[in-house]
Amino acid sequence: MKKIGVIGAGTMGTGIAHVSALSGFDVTLVDIEQNLLEHSLTSIKKGLKRQVDKGKISQEEMNTALGRIQTITEMKSLSSEDIVIEAATENKEVKISIFSELDTFCPEKTILASNTSSISISLIASATNRPEKVIGMHFMNPVSIMKLVEIITHADTDQSLIKPMADFLGNVLGKGVVYAKDTPNFVANRIGVFGMMATLEEAYKRNLSIEDVDALTGTIIGRPKSATFRTADVVGLDTLSFVAKTAYDNCLDDEEREGFKLPDYITKMLENNWLGQKTGQGFYKKIEKGVIHSIDLKTMEYKPQSKSRYTSVRIARENVDSAKKFAALVNGKDIAGEFIWAVTSRALLYSANRLPEIADDIVNIDNAMKWGFAWSKGPFEMWDDLGLLATIERMKSDGRKIPEWVEKMAETGFTKFYDYIRSIIWTRHSWSCCSKSFRQRNNKSDKTHYE
Repeated sequence: MKKIGVIGAGTMGTGIAHVSALSGFDVTLVDIEQNLLEHSLTSIKKGLKRQVDKGKISQEEMNTALGRIQTITEMKSLSSEDIVIEAATENKEVKISIFSELDTFCPEKTILASNTSSISISLIASATNRPEKVIGMHFMNPVSIMKLVEIITHADTDQSLIKPMADFLGNVLGKGVVYAKDTPNFVANRIGVFGMMATLEEAYKRNLSIEDVDALTGTIIGRPKSATFRTADVVGLDTLSFVAKTAYDNCLDDEEREGFKLPDYITKMLENNWLGQKTGQGFYKKIEKGVIHSIDLKTMEYKPQSKSRYTSVRIARENVDSAKKFAALVNGKDIAGEFIWAVTSRALLYSANRLPEIADDIVNIDNAMKWGFAWSKGPFEMWDDLGLLATIERMKSDGRKIPEWVEKMAETGFTKFYDYIRSIIWTRHSWSCCSKSFRQRNNKSDKTHYE
């Protein structure tokens, strides 16, 4: 491939154009509004300049990348692109209209991809006469930083496209590819947003403050420093709510469907336009320089932050090893330990219950969370750290149902999701819930994952 078309000059389209041009492709960026195209180019220049300042690229590479980008306001000018990636607003009707129009003038060879984060690829493909050449290609924001791209196929996808697309994204753009099924929110957002909603629910039940939850769900458990509520503010409560509502409306058989239902306090914040960073206040509100207050979820009033001290946190921090630190916190006997165990156990069980619904194996789920949500370890790697048998016993004592495939795995004597097995050399294998055995997954042509 040499030429890439990008539809939409918003945040995602700008990011995709940035990384594609920097990787050596000629990029045509399309939007109906000229001012958005100009703003996009300015953003790309600023992003490339930051990379130059950090020594990641040279000034010459920056100039060359900028020279590869052209902007147009008419989609019909896309006449020789090898792939067109749609990154328009997350609206079903808009995307269907775009693909229907692209189908009329793009060459037969052109692959059509959507950057949708939640809309059915099969539905989008049905708007064309070439559904076999339509795939999902979900980048994470910010595109120039986040490693994850989800490839989403559907029943009519030409299977011969999968490896070339994975090579393009992985070997050329330098992304980490996860193979997702055409289900609501795909892999990363399905697991990640459930985890955030469960955290909100468990925190509210225990009357934990915003700042305490962020202290407990950040770096101490291998998550980003922005943790839960600060991440929500950065992403935007409108975006978080959209993804949660997508799951609630479409995942009718999900055993945790009610967990995606928006709590009253978020509904109130949406009504007040307290969307987070983009509107100046969300879970946090900047009062003045150096002074940030947090919202009380019961009173809906902002107040000065006051972080609590927990014994389980102190004990956890005595461990240098991250796995031991996490285990110490999860096993803590105070409210902090109970809270972290509650959100962790729910996330582990939810991830296990999604196989093979959203992906074919545990590796895709683990990689999605590491590359898309910046977790240091995926849920199944975390589960191994905590010990499968001990956690199953504790989950059962909590009244939670263990997924059948996990229980059978343990009953047959396998107590790890990952293990090193020796043939000629020691290699890492992952447990397959489908074949009920360990499989080595380091072949890039293996559709189930990409490492």
